[in-house]
Amino acid sequence: MIARRSISMAAALSGLLAPLPAGAAPAIFGRWLTDDGAAVVKVEPCGGQLCGRIDQVLDPRAPAKDVNNPNPSHRSRPLVGALVLEGFKGLGAAWTDGQAYDPKGGKSYSSRLLLLANGKLKVTGCVLLLCRSRYWTRAR
Repeated sequence: MIARRSISMAAALSGLLAPLPAGAAPAIFGRWLTDDGAAVVKVEPCGGQLCGRIDQVLDPRAPAKDVNNPNPSHRSRPLVGALVLEGFKGLGAAWTDGQAYDPKGGKSYSSRLLLLANGKLKVTGCVLLLCRSRYWTRAR
């Protein structure tokens, strides 16, 4: 029984880690609605890594500029196009070692991304040992 579970688990994991055919885009790429419905983030390749930029702001109360950015020179840049996910390494459903920027609070967090079986994107940000996850849905 345990051997069957181990084989099943190994098969499932190998499917996540299997290399993609040339030209195939991982399912994680695309447009994602944030958990609070405030924005759509476009996740795409950036060199050999993954990044995400605000593609659309949906919250009518959100400022047009990145006013909470800790870097004063970035506070006048538009929120649409702002880099909010960067430096992620991985393949398929799991991406790690990245940074997530929260423009509402002007903070960046060590982060990882995981595409779940239900089609949601689990975005986990951490400060020291404290981590919090948000669940994004595919934007249409």
